[in-house]
Amino acid sequence: MLSKTAEYALRAVACMGGQPGEPASADRLAEQTKVPRRYLTRVLQDLAAAGLVRSRPGPGGGYELSRSTDELTILDVVNTVAPIERIRRCPLGLKSHHKLCPLHAELDKAYAATEAAFAGVTIKELVESTSEIIPLCESK
Repeated sequence: MLSKTAEYALRAVACMGGQPGEPASADRLAEQTKVPRRYLTRVLQDLAAAGLVRSRPGPGGGYELSRSTDELTILDVVNTVAPIERIRRCPLGLKSHHKLCPLHAELDKAYAATEAAFAGVTIKELVESTSEIIPLCESK
C-alpha cells in the first residue's frame, strides 16, 4: 500500500529528525537509510520543493528538516511524495453508481483509516520511540 518512494522519504525524514541541527549529506543519508543515492536525491528534491526539507550548500551543509519533528506527521511526508488517493467516485466510470459500490466504499474506508493513522503519528514519536529496535536510520 505504501510506495517505495514514500518509504524512502520516511526513512530520510526520520533519519534527519533523529539528528537535529546536524545537516546530512545525501551520501550519508543514503548510507544510513539503505536507500540508493540517486533515488534518494530525487526524493530529497521533492521534500525540499514542498518545504519539508531544506538544503544547505557548502562545507558543513547538507539536508535538514524545515519543521520541528513534533509538527511533522507521517501523513505530511507521504502526501508530499506519493499521496494516498481516496476513492471519491466510481473508478469504473459507471453512471449508475451515484455512490460508491460496496467494494469501493470499503476500500475507501481503508484508505481513510490509513490517512487517520498516519496523521496521528509525528516524526518526533518515531525518533523518540522506546522500541528496542532503532527505527529507519542506521548510524555509525
